[in-house]
Amino acid sequence: MATLFFKCLLGAAAVLLIALLSKSKSFYIAGLVPLFPTFALIAHYIVGSERSMEDLRMTALFGLCSLVPYAGYLVAVYILSYYHNLTATLSLATVVWLGCAGLLLVGWTRWSPLLVANSL
Repeated sequence: MATLFFKCLLGAAAVLLIALLSKSKSFYIAGLVPLFPTFALIAHYIVGSERSMEDLRMTALFGLCSLVPYAGYLVAVYILSYYHNLTATLSLATVVWLGCAGLLLVGWTRWSPLLVANSL
């Protein structure tokens, strides 16, 4: 129960930091906070303590690939913000993220067995 509470505290601290930074002179730094590996650290600790180091490496590799949907989201926000209001921009950018994430999952399930086979 204490670990669950600690995870909640980390998430709340990140949201608070984003809110504070968004009101500062350096508001753009708020875009860096979600990239701090708070949840990646938690995920990697859990995978690393409950599974093999090979599974940890695969988790890290998948995490690296997951930057592609995030980049798609950011590019969509940047471009769509010229043409749409905030709600439409963020909604459409989320659809872009979902599409990219779906493609990543399809590709990963198709090609990750090849990665495992080639690493042996």
